[in-house]
Amino acid sequence: MNFPFHFAFKVKDLESTRKFYIKILGCEEGRSTETWIDFNFFGNQLSAHISKDFPVLDFCGKVDGINVPIPHFGCVLDEKIFTEIQNNLEKENIEFLIKPTKRYEGKSGEQTTMFVFDFSGNPLEFKMLKDETQLFK
Repeated sequence: MNFPFHFAFKVKDLESTRKFYIKILGCEEGRSTETWIDFNFFGNQLSAHISKDFPVLDFCGKVDGINVPIPHFGCVLDEKIFTEIQNNLEKENIEFLIKPTKRYEGKSGEQTTMFVFDFSGNPLEFKMLKDETQLFK
């Protein structure tokens, strides 16, 4: 059974946040006020709230030999959507924190993953599994 998650996070402004999540990632806008905005993030609810207080990222996550920022969030996508997002990021000259990289090649959970920062500095990871049934294996 799948239940959508809700995640509230900090952003610097709504204009650049709309550009990143709608134009680049293809999310649909939901409710909003002058200080926050909701997005349909691949069937999940993201709530972006304006803040001036951003914590320092900790690159303490080591996955398959690559240091990744904690916390981060993202989504597991199919090949079509993953490729569309990768192309949109490249077209907008968004710098990859970690370029699309294959992990666990030939092993359980083989995947391609990429990390980027949104325009407020929030790290996001997008994954594409070779076999989606291996997500938790």
